[in-house]
Amino acid sequence: MNIFLLTIAVSFWLLLSYYSVLNIAGIIARSRIKPTASFQANRYPSVAILIPAHNEGKVLASTLHSMVMLEYPGDLSIYVLNDNSTDNTGEIADEYANAFPIVKHIHVPPGFPKGKARVLNHGLSIVHSEYIAVYDADNQPEPRALIPLVEAAMTTPDAVGAVGYVKTLNETRNWLTRMIAIEFSVFQLLMQCGRSLLMNLGSFTGTNMVVSRQVLLQVNGWEEYALAEDADLTMKLTAAGGTIPVVWQSRTWEQEPERFRIWFRQRTRWMQGNLYLIQKTFREPTWLKVRSLFHTVQLLSVYIGFVLFLLISDVWFVLGVLGVVHVSYTIPLLLIWFESLVIYIIQLMTASNLDGLMNGKNMLMVALMYFTYAQLWVSLLLWAIFKQIRTRKLTPVWDKTVRF
Repeated sequence: MNIFLLTIAVSFWLLLSYYSVLNIAGIIARSRIKPTASFQANRYPSVAILIPAHNEGKVLASTLHSMVMLEYPGDLSIYVLNDNSTDNTGEIADEYANAFPIVKHIHVPPGFPKGKARVLNHGLSIVHSEYIAVYDADNQPEPRALIPLVEAAMTTPDAVGAVGYVKTLNETRNWLTRMIAIEFSVFQLLMQCGRSLLMNLGSFTGTNMVVSRQVLLQVNGWEEYALAEDADLTMKLTAAGGTIPVVWQSRTWEQEPERFRIWFRQRTRWMQGNLYLIQKTFREPTWLKVRSLFHTVQLLSVYIGFVLFLLISDVWFVLGVLGVVHVSYTIPLLLIWFESLVIYIIQLMTASNLDGLMNGKNMLMVALMYFTYAQLWVSLLLWAIFKQIRTRKLTPVWDKTVRF
């Protein structure tokens, strides 16, 4: 039992060390590219922005206002893909379509399976642009967000598209939104940049991304039965030899869940979708290439490894407090656990500082996240596994984040 405990503790420490390497690489990657760096193309390719929308009346006006303010020197069209909304989504889309010729209001025919991927595929079938950009209906991209994405897609060897960065619009709302913002700054800001620098790998995040329409057609678009359609597309394009550059200068702002129940439901869907993707990796021969396997390792480390080590450490702590187990070991296991905690906190503080999030309240959030926010992922993993075993087949629905 002592050997088992030591193995778990050291493995947990090594996992956090791996995260630290990615964070350091992310810092280096950010320092190498100036935010104002840009190239001047003779001709910018045409881009069609797809905005899947189902009952998005609370946020769509703000989103479309940001979309029409985008600065892009090429041909740009904005498609609101209205999937049978029953609120005022259609009225808002019509208002902007009448006022701005670049905005198109598209009524998506009813169909199955329901969900974002099917709606995006309908958009793919009606546009003829060279590139397709995807934004969620609650996103507010910065005016120049699209330009560096397209430039990276055009200039990076073997690039099939590019992905930007997602910021939390309602970060200061409460403790939950603050922790979500810090989480995004680590896993989207630094780790994405670090993986891009060390492994030449990037992952689509489902929004603030561009992808070649021709490449999308070659892989038959989005997988409509995938709950994590962005991760599934990442795997397909990487397996096909494509590269997805990470462009941290491109930023969009989006709402995040403000209540625990909404967050739990959203993240359960994410967790379940990525568990399905991990299983799918070993059923797809083309996904077993080295570069694709790196994506699988990343999914395993985030969705399985880290959470599993948390669960084991929690169980062991409870058993020790109750006197069920007694461990005597010459190696200071408590010191290894403490070092892991320090590494975790340093990562969060570094990412928060680089992202302009560091203040008194967020420093308190960072200190508490290991014992609160990180622990929530244990219940997420267990619930997602239970749901996947119970349902066996994933059926996408419009199980989207509740807007405020």
